[in-house]
Amino acid sequence: MSKRFAAVLAAVLAAFCLPLSAFAAGENTLPVTEDISVSADYDWDRLADQNITLNVYNWGQYISDGTDGSVDVLSAFETLTGIKLNYTTFDTNESLYAKLKSGGARYDVIFPSDYMVGKMIAEDMLEPLDFANIPNAADVGDAYRGLSYDPDDAYSVPYTWGLVGLVYNTTMVEGEPDSWDALWDQAYSGQILMFNNSRDAFAIAARRLGMSLNPANVEEVEQIAQELKAQKPLVQAYVMDEIFDKMEGGEAAFAPYYAGDALTMMDENPDLGFVIPQEGTNRFVDAICIPKGCADKEAAEIFINYLCEPDVGLANIEYLGYSTPLDTVWERLDDEIKYSPIAYPDESVLANTETFEVLPDEVNAAMDKAWSSMKSYSEDSGESIPTLLGLAVLAVAWIAWRRSVRRRRDEY
Repeated sequence: MSKRFAAVLAAVLAAFCLPLSAFAAGENTLPVTEDISVSADYDWDRLADQNITLNVYNWGQYISDGTDGSVDVLSAFETLTGIKLNYTTFDTNESLYAKLKSGGARYDVIFPSDYMVGKMIAEDMLEPLDFANIPNAADVGDAYRGLSYDPDDAYSVPYTWGLVGLVYNTTMVEGEPDSWDALWDQAYSGQILMFNNSRDAFAIAARRLGMSLNPANVEEVEQIAQELKAQKPLVQAYVMDEIFDKMEGGEAAFAPYYAGDALTMMDENPDLGFVIPQEGTNRFVDAICIPKGCADKEAAEIFINYLCEPDVGLANIEYLGYSTPLDTVWERLDDEIKYSPIAYPDESVLANTETFEVLPDEVNAAMDKAWSSMKSYSEDSGESIPTLLGLAVLAVAWIAWRRSVRRRRDEY
């Protein structure tokens, strides 16, 4: 999801020869690197002689991997356990789902968002977790237990959480925006970025209309889609990770995005601001799961347990800028982050948020269809590109038929 802003702390500590783990290391910890110590009472290397490689599928730039001065938690895991990692990335929940559903690749650990976890549970795509292998999951805060997408906490462990808000360039925008209306403002035509995934884009349009971000039926989907279609002429680009270059480079005035990534962009470009619009927004949880049919489930659970270690969780959260569901990690955060209104907003803000729910199949199908139609819609013609292509094909077929008729006439 991004380059991460808080590797600065790691660099400062390294300069003073103080590893991050020094602040919490006790008698019952096992040093792995100068930055990471883990619980000594867990059998980390019990599978070291089995030549295991885990295929890990995560969001882009969504783990502390040694880049930008961050701690390399991936190589530390390999050193600790003897288990190798084959680490690849995706850019949307929908692409993750499609990849798993197609059966084109095998993954052992994945990082879907809340609603996608629920969808995968419903479709029997996930393995139930053996928490005897994941004792560190006990550190997950009460607020992130028993959530609707996995009410029994049987298939997932929370990784991060956050809110969706509005990133804006203070040199291009007058005053502080307070509404999703900014993304439909004609005055900023060509300077607006929009999510390039259906669920987030529909959620913003829905809240602007005063509706739930979980459409109840096909009619609501169609109503929301009309808002997105009306917005399209104003949109410079539909983006995911591309947002970083564009907003950090001053190429757009507005963009909706995740709070953790907003902190990263603001660190790179001090002209950027971030607000939660008054209509409310999505509160999300990204989780760690094991797909059905995983060949090395115990090794995958060892990796999940490792990600919940305090040193590892701290390294990831400081690199990502996202919010942590782990109590011990939150306690160890610098006060500037711990009490940040962006990373950890107060209850008055959280009260005006909504989480994604698993939608009925017919609503999902309608949303996918409406999204594809909106993306291909041409305002100038009033028709969608697929419709125009279909007419073109019919025209070519008609011409070919007419020529065939002429040839037959000529033969007589």
